[in-house]
Amino acid sequence: MAKDKGIFVGLIEKDDKGNYFSGPYLLDYQYTETNKFKVGDKISIKSAVANPSSASNEKYPKKSRNFFLYSDAK
Repeated sequence: MAKDKGIFVGLIEKDDKGNYFSGPYLLDYQYTETNKFKVGDKISIKSAVANPSSASNEKYPKKSRNFFLYSDAK
């Protein structure tokens, strides 16, 4: 999806290992669950860092730091 607000705009997806992601960005599992995001939600990622997890950094080299529902992004 296009970069419109923030660094990336896309849909939340979930892989076969239970990781939430959007495009090349891994989404924080607890943040996604706690804030009741769901698969298919359109989000805007505000910032990202290198993914520190050796278990998923090959597939998702970047991890989002801040993301919001697209309609709420400012």
